[in-house]
Amino acid sequence: MARELMDYGWVFLMLRDYRAGRVSLGTFAHKLDVPLSEAIDLLAELGVRSPLEYDDYLKGLSTATAFVKGSKAG
Repeated sequence: MARELMDYGWVFLMLRDYRAGRVSLGTFAHKLDVPLSEAIDLLAELGVRSPLEYDDYLKGLSTATAFVKGSKAG
């Protein structure tokens, strides 16, 4: 029972750090030792919104688009 409570506490701390923008989604998943998809599902289940702003999303999209175009050219 104590181990289970410690695990819940660790998840809570990671959720708090993610929500505050102190850890990335990848770091969040890694520290919880779960696949990225499971981490995303957990965040959605608990109603935790991403700390990213719309401008951050657009920058990421631009970078991903440039990467895909560059990899097709080679």
